[in-house]
Formats: sequence, C-alpha cells, structure tokens
Amino acid sequence: MKILFVCTGNTCRSCMAEAIFNSMCNIKGIEAFSAGASVIAESRTSLNSASVVKENLNVDISGRKAVQLTPFLVDTCDLVLTMTSYLSDMLRSHMEKSANKIYSLSEYIELEGDVTDPYGGSVEVYRQTYRDLEKRLEMLIKKLNEDRSI
Repeated sequence: MKILFVCTGNTCRSCMAEAIFNSMCNIKGIEAFSAGASVIAESRTSLNSASVVKENLNVDISGRKAVQLTPFLVDTCDLVLTMTSYLSDMLRSHMEKSANKIYSLSEYIELEGDVTDPYGGSVEVYRQTYRDLEKRLEMLIKKLNEDRSI
C-alpha cells in the first residue's frame, strides 16, 4: 500500500509526515511518500523541518527536493492524505476519478482541525507541528491496523 501525504509546497508538513510515518509504521507493505500541490522549482525541505526530523528521528532529509503533485502520482497511490481540508476538497474536485481515495489526514482519522503550516516560523513552531503530526500519524497507524484486521 502506498500512502501519499500532500501539503502546499512539500517543504514542511508533508515531508515531515512522510519521514515520521515511515519510521513509525510497523505494518509490512505500507510505505509513505509526499508531494506538494504548488511546488516552487528546485525547492528543498525547509531547514527547520530537516532539523526537527533529525533531532527526533536521526534521519537526514535536508537534501530532499520537493515533489510536485501530479494526477499520475495520485493514481499510483492507494490513499492520499492532505494536511488541510481545503486541499483535500480542491484535489477531489480536480481529480474526480480518484476522489474516493483523497482525504484530509484529520478527516481520515476522525479528528478535528488541520495540520498547521509552520512555514516561516521558529524552530519551536516546527517542533509543535512535528508533535501534532506524530500524534495524528499514531492514530493513522492504529486505524490502518484495525482496518487490516477486519
């Protein structure tokens, strides 16, 4: 199973979600990827995102280039989880044939609120976003495990 995390620029939230999920997930055969809906060419993971991932997971994502979301990328994934409800609504309206596999992360795990964009914030703001993602991804993994046992 391929899960795609999507945010705006693929330099903060979604690349952190990809790293956190792949380090936490204990379900064989599930892997996460990430992309951005509006990527700036040649952009890379933000310094604060890379720093927070390194301090928590000891994984270096500092050289990671942002990936532009495409219909092909959506087609190749089994589940697309966005960081905001606005983004999931937008993707569902533009990619109607894939709408049944596009959700906001919060919607999918039945939690209120969006994942706050830390872009431009202090490293502490990024740490808060990291902790929020970690909590939500723990809930996602629990849901995926429950769904597999049905």
